[in-house]
Amino acid sequence: MRAILLALMVSACGAAHSPEPLTEAVRSFNDGVRWERFAVAAVHVPPAQRSEFVDEADERSKDLKITDYEVVKVEPKGEREARVQVKMEWYKDSEGKVHETHAMQTWEKHGKAWFMVDESRGRGTEMPGLPEPEASDNVWEPLMNE
Repeated sequence: MRAILLALMVSACGAAHSPEPLTEAVRSFNDGVRWERFAVAAVHVPPAQRSEFVDEADERSKDLKITDYEVVKVEPKGEREARVQVKMEWYKDSEGKVHETHAMQTWEKHGKAWFMVDESRGRGTEMPGLPEPEASDNVWEPLMNE
């Protein structure tokens, strides 16, 4: 009996220190944004940007409401980077019209944690708080055309 209990405790400790899978980090971040749990989402933003991320997201949420999101595609780029396409449905309280926007997120693994390090609009309606892609930035073209 003690051996079973000891084995369970050791495996639980190992799980607490194991790396977080990319898919779990992507889901946690986007769920946090969707449900306005910005401190939860901020765990997946580089530490130096967390406070600003929470403040800006909280300010936007006074008018912007995300009603749904779907992770459309996860494209790993080696073991430490990935590009993720997320389709979001949203509206502004001040407007009342539902929009659809595809966000293109860049994720990087630092140590055991995945961080969302860049995000821009891939297609769909311009969305408050989601930067426009730079004209010279065509890294999303292959993802959007598949």
